[in-house]
Amino acid sequence: MPEHSSSPPTERTRLIDSDERATQEDRPVQDTGRQTHTHYSAFGRGEKRLIVFLISTAGFFSPFSAFIYFPAIPLIAPSLGVTIQLVNLTVTMYLIVQGIVPSIVGDLSENLGRRPIYLGILTIYVAANIGLGLQNSYGALLALRMLQSAGSSGTIALAYGVIADIAPPHERGSYVGITHVGFNMATSLGPVLGGLLASKVGWRSIFWLLASISGSLLLLMLASLPETSRGLVGDGSIRATGINQSLYDRLFRKDRPDAGHMMQRPPLKLPNLSPCFAIILQKETAIIILSNAIFYMKFSCVQASLAPLLQDRYNLSTMQVGFCYLAFGSATSLASYGVGRIADYDYTQCAVAHNLPIDRVRGDNMRNFPIEKARLRTIWLYIIVSATATLVYGWTLEYHLPLAVSLTMQFFIGLAVTGTFNVFGTLVTDLHADRAATASAAVSITRCLIAAAGVSVLQLGLEALGSGWMFTIIAGLCFATMPMLWVVRQKGWEWRLEKESSAEDD
Repeated sequence: MPEHSSSPPTERTRLIDSDERATQEDRPVQDTGRQTHTHYSAFGRGEKRLIVFLISTAGFFSPFSAFIYFPAIPLIAPSLGVTIQLVNLTVTMYLIVQGIVPSIVGDLSENLGRRPIYLGILTIYVAANIGLGLQNSYGALLALRMLQSAGSSGTIALAYGVIADIAPPHERGSYVGITHVGFNMATSLGPVLGGLLASKVGWRSIFWLLASISGSLLLLMLASLPETSRGLVGDGSIRATGINQSLYDRLFRKDRPDAGHMMQRPPLKLPNLSPCFAIILQKETAIIILSNAIFYMKFSCVQASLAPLLQDRYNLSTMQVGFCYLAFGSATSLASYGVGRIADYDYTQCAVAHNLPIDRVRGDNMRNFPIEKARLRTIWLYIIVSATATLVYGWTLEYHLPLAVSLTMQFFIGLAVTGTFNVFGTLVTDLHADRAATASAAVSITRCLIAAAGVSVLQLGLEALGSGWMFTIIAGLCFATMPMLWVVRQKGWEWRLEKESSAEDD
């Protein structure tokens, strides 16, 4: 479709100004903290901030469990009497489980609600970390790392589902960015803490730290996380019951005026993976998910190889390597909020370019909006910077250039890859807002399996080709996503309308 044309229907011709209804958005219903029913979400700003804090902190554990582990790998291998390659297998299996579990968790959360699934997987995660702190064999390490991944990996898929529940499309980029702050802090804090604990206290102390922090979050979520699933509580104004109701709501919101509108619990269903795979096989979504998976594979390979490569090239200690991860981690944390704001700006600019309204109260209908053009507006910059920095990073290691050069490239990789993850994650959520957790699970299963494949051959590639050519190949795969994404940006809206029209005819 032309860049400046609008799509039918075109009966709305002006922006719905949020200022006209700002007071309505912030006005609670009596003392319940919930808002009126005329807008996208009935949760007040304070509740949204609490929700985002909780889901961001929960999502923190998935990457944190991986990154805090990396610097300890050279110490774990001799402690258990195995090779580094076998310890790397625990990383590969962690990624495989990380890909499979969200597809189950996502479907369950659409049926049972977000809150009980959060409580269940965090309980598994706490138990796995306690086991990891006590174990003393490679077999137990491998099995419990897989269980640890099962407990943490669903948190990111659930986070995207919650964001779709509470955030209208024009604000969604910022919500994803803010949520990613928690995810990305793990990439800077994890290696530093892992290096310090492994070298000073012992590598098992890593898991005791994870158990104590996640246990505290589990108690906090039990007390205060509300149910947000739109299939169960609508915009948040329907009162949750049973385990879906937070302890705070149960104790302090007994006299709510909407108490007559109780949540209707659907019949329990076994997890169904077919919706997840159906999303993966959709023409438009498949390209986005594949592109995301390539960048996640690059991200995983760069980080998994950092500790052994830096120790080999620059003769660094475990603790020094941990601090080297700060270059990448600080970049991702700095970029998280900024790229979210850019995503919202791109959304507004696209609406203006197509003379389309933005409903800042109820949220826009994606049928009437070229969301692909909005979300992919800035992706080209992120891809070029990320892929180029990866290529240069590989050759700086190949020729043993100063450590500062390698860390600078890590910083630019972190900045740009955060942008790509924000774009892909937000766009998939926009396209499947009614099943956002399932869509996020589709992203997870694809990216983690491809990343696991990449990590499994990484060491062989480094030995056979060297770091220069290995990372050149990875950078080339990243550049190869550009023409695919250009097709999505040009044709995606048209494909969606054709699909919806066919569905209506059927």
